Amino acid sequence: MKARLQEPPVPQTDLRTDIPHSARIYDYVLGGKDNFPADREAAEQMLRGWPSLRTSMRQSRAFMHRVTRHLAAEQGVRQFLDVGTGIPTEPNLHQVAQGIAPESQIVYVDNDPMVLVHARALLSSSPEGRTAYLQADMREPQAIISAPQLHDTFDLDQPVALSVIAVLQFVPDELDPVGIIQRLLEPLPSGSFLALSMVTVDSNPAIGDVVREYNARGINVTARTHKQVEAFFDGLELVDPGVVLVHRWRPDGSADDLDDADVAMYGGVARKP
Repeated sequence: MKARLQEPPVPQTDLRTDIPHSARIYDYVLGGKDNFPADREAAEQMLRGWPSLRTSMRQSRAFMHRVTRHLAAEQGVRQFLDVGTGIPTEPNLHQVAQGIAPESQIVYVDNDPMVLVHARALLSSSPEGRTAYLQADMREPQAIISAPQLHDTFDLDQPVALSVIAVLQFVPDELDPVGIIQRLLEPLPSGSFLALSMVTVDSNPAIGDVVREYNARGINVTARTHKQVEAFFDGLELVDPGVVLVHRWRPDGSADDLDDADVAMYGGVARKP
């Protein structure tokens, strides 16, 4: 049986390569090739302000891998809703999940036309599993939870892992990001999980230089405190060790010598009762 794929439409949107974009900055810092001079110039300026930016972004990516392995291997989750996917960087979430449970089903969500251009890389799948791509904005959660791609791919009587990695810092407080997450969790059944990470300046005040650089270039970034990140998990059952800097979440030994001041991301996982 061949893997079932849902091909996204070919985008017609102007990608605006003359101005920096958060997903392409992230791609450049991680060593990717899907970026342009404006993105590279912005990223290099940020790295000059805080050289550990590359380390922090890599640790956020490693956190996603560990979380996905935990949810697939230890919690038995077989359905993953990844919101704010970003430009594909291997291994992608479906590769990690299906490496453990080939029957896993994944829906990727992003509003960036640049991600849509590369969506075919996200639509590869194990023969037993399934992947789908939805172009939608997390700031409009109803468009996500009512989308045919979601209901055609998932059995919403079974647990779903909502993965929101390194994206909520781009949603300002006035748009009620906590409420957005609650709305996305609402249709998911008991036993589902929320996994998220977001930027903080708690671990090193120098990170504020990077945040200011993003904002100066028209990319709204809001850094949040430990207490503010914990608020996203209100009403859920936090998985040990709770909300911590991402390299401290169930470490695998690869970051034992890393200083907390080199990581600017909080992360956590919680179960919906």
